This record gives sequence, structure tokens and C-alpha cells, in this order.
Amino acid sequence: MTTSPDEGEEKEGPVIRDKRRIDPKTGKVRESGGTPAPEAPATGDAAVTGEADSTLKTQLAERLADLQRLKAEYDNYRKRVERDRVAVREQALGQVLSELLPVLDDIGRARDHDELTGGFKSVGDRLESVTGKLGLERYGQKGEPFDPTVHEALMHSYSAEVTETSVADVLQPGYRIGERILRPARVAVAEPDPNGGSGEEPAGAE
Repeated sequence: MTTSPDEGEEKEGPVIRDKRRIDPKTGKVRESGGTPAPEAPATGDAAVTGEADSTLKTQLAERLADLQRLKAEYDNYRKRVERDRVAVREQALGQVLSELLPVLDDIGRARDHDELTGGFKSVGDRLESVTGKLGLERYGQKGEPFDPTVHEALMHSYSAEVTETSVADVLQPGYRIGERILRPARVAVAEPDPNGGSGEEPAGAE
């Protein structure tokens, strides 16, 4: 009895693979059987990240410096505008008040001679009050030290009663707004008398 060469070997049947995405038994979607691709190695990522961080910090520092410089320039501009605004206001106000100085002089002379009465007194008091609220200041007092920056000397004399150059009399009061002089005070000045000693001869004099 002869045997075939393939006798005794196990014969394999056809292999059937079910590639349906939905399981017919459970009705659920089957998970993909593929193996995920391996991630690429992160060679050099740390160095690139560090360089990017350094560049970002440098840019942030530059932007911060720009903002600080712009803020300083804006603050200076705002201060300059405010200073100019105050200067223009004082100049315009000074021009208006300078025109009223002769009227204020008349009111002062009338008061000194007891002629400031009745309706004229009310008007005078009101005018002085308004100009005072606007910053106009009257100055110049007898006996105060003479200051050539705010006084104008019209008369000069010597006196043994003063120890420094002083205002002997106020001929016309001065007016100012803040530090700005609208009109200097016109005064008579008295200096210490150079011959106003005790009259005693120095010791040892013959």
C-alpha cells in the first residue's frame, strides 16, 4: 500500500480575517488594531527651548525699557504743558490787573484821607477783594529792609535810627502775583548814618 507524500501532514485551511469595523455580535465599533507610530526622538529640543526663552526675555526687557522711556517722556510733556498753562494764565491775568493799579492807587489815597465813604467805599472794598482773590498782593511797609529786586528807591537819606538800609517811607505801594512783580514799591530809603557814632574819642587819642 502506497502513501502520498502529503499524508500524515496537517493541512491548513483558508484563513478568513474579519475586517468589519462593527462587531456583528456586539454592535459596537471595533478599535483599530494598528500600532501607533513611535514618537520622533526629541533630540535638541531642550537647547531650542532654552534659546527661545532667552530671546523672549530679551525682547520683553527691551519692550519694558521702551514703555518706561515713553512714560518718562509723557510725564515731562505733561509737566511742561501745565507749567506753560500756568505761565500764560499769570501773564494774561497780570496784564488785566496792571490796568487796575491806578484805580487801586486812587482807592488807597482816598482811604488814607478818610474820603472812602458811602457807595465809593463799597465799590473800593469789593474791587480790592476781587483782585485779592485773583492773586494780586499789595506790598511795601515802612521800616522793612530795602530790597532792590522789589523796591524802587526814589529818595535817599541817612539816619541814625536804622542799622541797615531800610524803607523810610512808602511813596507808592508795589503789587505782585506770586513771584511776578507787576510794579515795584516806590520808596524813600534811609541808610545808617556813617557819622552817627557815640562821639567819644578812641582811647589814647590826644
